[in-house]
Amino acid sequence: MAEGDTESPGPKKCGPYISSVTSRSVNLMIRGVVLFFIGVFLALVLNLLQIQRNVTLFPPDVIASIFSSAWWVPPCCGTASAVIGLLYPCIDRHLGEPHKFKREWSSVMRCVAVFVGINHASAKVDFDNNIQLSLTLAALSIGLWWTFDRSRSGFGLGVGIAFLATLVTQLLVYNGVYQYTSPDFLYVRSWLPCIFFAGGITMGNIGRQLAMYECKVIAEKSHQE
Repeated sequence: MAEGDTESPGPKKCGPYISSVTSRSVNLMIRGVVLFFIGVFLALVLNLLQIQRNVTLFPPDVIASIFSSAWWVPPCCGTASAVIGLLYPCIDRHLGEPHKFKREWSSVMRCVAVFVGINHASAKVDFDNNIQLSLTLAALSIGLWWTFDRSRSGFGLGVGIAFLATLVTQLLVYNGVYQYTSPDFLYVRSWLPCIFFAGGITMGNIGRQLAMYECKVIAEKSHQE
């Protein structure tokens, strides 16, 4: 090649590292959005069940949606769902223990159905006292973890989520944002931590499945390149 010849500048290609980081960032955002809307949908449906049975009571001036629920409940639940769904696979990677138990969408859908059933039971099934209902829901929630998760990290995160969510709910009820009928655990129902535990496990399973799908897509792109 002669010294005077110059190469025509071609389109610059991103290196594999930059491409991977960009792809993961976009996929992370997409997973967060999907988890947010799943949480919003479940919050609308499940909160409607609680309100219809007069388990939760909102002040009349707070009611502001066609689902007869406070407007801030779905966004808060959606945000929490996104955080939980992204946190589970992140903890799995950090611990070096990828979750491979029942990793298919049919199992995730069954987990969601069981979670909805547990929440439905808390509002519809009548027990002689709240202790019996709480023990029953606790057994069902642990059964949900054992059937669809069985990981130590999943159980630990579920317990932590139940504790934090119950604490926040106690503070909200204490400040008069809304209230529970017949509270028997300070300001809330004693079975509420069971619902939060089951919800954490459910959203964790959805987040793990979405993360696994992302890994498959990235692996296929890398193989094609």
